Amino acid sequence: MTKRITAVSSLLLVFVFLCVALFGGLVSATPSLYTTNNTYSGTPPKYVFLFIGDGMSMPQINAAQMYLGNIDGNGTPTIKPLDFTKFPGVGSADTYDAESFIPDSASTGTALASGYKTLGGIINMDPSKKVSYEPISKKKKKAGYKVGIVTSVTLDHATPAVFYASEPSRGNYYKIASQLVASNFDYFGGGYFLDPDGKKAGEKNPVNILEQARKNGYKVVTTKSDFLKLDKNAGKVIAIDEAAVENSEDSYSMPYEIDRKADQLSLADYVRKGIEVLDNPNGYLMMVEGGKIDWACHANDAAAAIHDTIALNDAVKEALKVYEKHPDETLIVVTGDHETGGMSIGFAGTEYSTFFEKLEKQKKSYVEFDKVIAEYKENTKPSAAKLEDILPQIKESYGLMAPTDSDAKKAPELVLTDFEMVRLRDALRKSMNASKVTNTETDYLLYGSYEPLTVTCNHILDNKAGISFSTYSHSGLAVPVYAIGVGYQLFYGAYDDTDINKKLASIVKVK
Repeated sequence: MTKRITAVSSLLLVFVFLCVALFGGLVSATPSLYTTNNTYSGTPPKYVFLFIGDGMSMPQINAAQMYLGNIDGNGTPTIKPLDFTKFPGVGSADTYDAESFIPDSASTGTALASGYKTLGGIINMDPSKKVSYEPISKKKKKAGYKVGIVTSVTLDHATPAVFYASEPSRGNYYKIASQLVASNFDYFGGGYFLDPDGKKAGEKNPVNILEQARKNGYKVVTTKSDFLKLDKNAGKVIAIDEAAVENSEDSYSMPYEIDRKADQLSLADYVRKGIEVLDNPNGYLMMVEGGKIDWACHANDAAAAIHDTIALNDAVKEALKVYEKHPDETLIVVTGDHETGGMSIGFAGTEYSTFFEKLEKQKKSYVEFDKVIAEYKENTKPSAAKLEDILPQIKESYGLMAPTDSDAKKAPELVLTDFEMVRLRDALRKSMNASKVTNTETDYLLYGSYEPLTVTCNHILDNKAGISFSTYSHSGLAVPVYAIGVGYQLFYGAYDDTDINKKLASIVKVK
């Protein structure tokens, strides 16, 4: 009898303990629907790649895959997957920041680099702008990794900046660039700087950023020939794209992929060279940004965004070569920081149809077509401007043509309707009589802050292809996350963008 009482008492004690544990949070009968696994106990990877498509979410990825599938297809809907979409670890990350469901690259970049929410425009600091955060890249540098930062936009832009700087405003370009030089990271590649001489910053006796870099032991290369000579013995490197130095019209960035000439360096070239320069026994971490996906979507330029998304995938292929050689020592993560443009695959005017082949007719980005308009404005008085003057350039750049064009019967799908002709005439009038920054609410809805005739050409071709945009800014869409290699299982499921940082930190063993 005593033994039975003791057994019952023991069962009661176990039952009480389980109740206390469950309700007290010590253990959980089932995983919470609102938690994600950020804990990794295995061996850390030696080679770590984080690819960020700025402004890239599912619409940009799907559009690129449909565009490629249409090229290879036989007239039926065909998807040609981008390489990173075939990674085994697939998840989704929310992108809201500390003040808005619609964030910017500074706040989302801070979440990815350091794991904290902050306000738009702040680089690696708390919302009060008093506490600085230490990004994972700095932590790994202290732990003995080499670190590389690559971007198709300027090296002092928000996304690259959050991996080496802390600054209350993303617009403090000179101060941000000075922190780049002081970081002692091993490889910077891509665009130039927005304020290399400190003129915009109003600094007293500023020292040119490249001079600072050389004094701090960096090898600075600004030509393709010098770039190609770099190897793992080069030391600390800042490799600035030759075209970016000349590209003041597009904020000293690398060319859009749609505009890039065959002999100009690509984003993939910078990743390939970075792998070579960073090679060392301890390992490395490389952050790579496809920054102009965002810029193209701001301008509602679907074709340019698609080409830059494909360029990011080409860059990922270079990292995959490392994975193929060292599958047990490599981690590759690909994500976006937010979505830009409110891009949608579907337009009321085409109902259930898409025509991606029409986007193949576009041969220039909006930036290059802006130059065409600038030249026309320089040589033409507003009162003398006629759409007919510029229709040949519209046809050459976008494939769009007037009903009276000699090729109209050969390509009726690209012939402008009467309504579209009216839109272009109105846009040209606005371009000729106003600055690029429009003044009324109606103007903004039609043109944003872009050259009216250019953005109208973008809209017409986008819509004919079955694509539309809802904004010239960012949206609140979640972004996909793709991972392959060491610890990729942690990236399953849905979570916050700060969790991407926490997962990476756990996998590479930093706190």
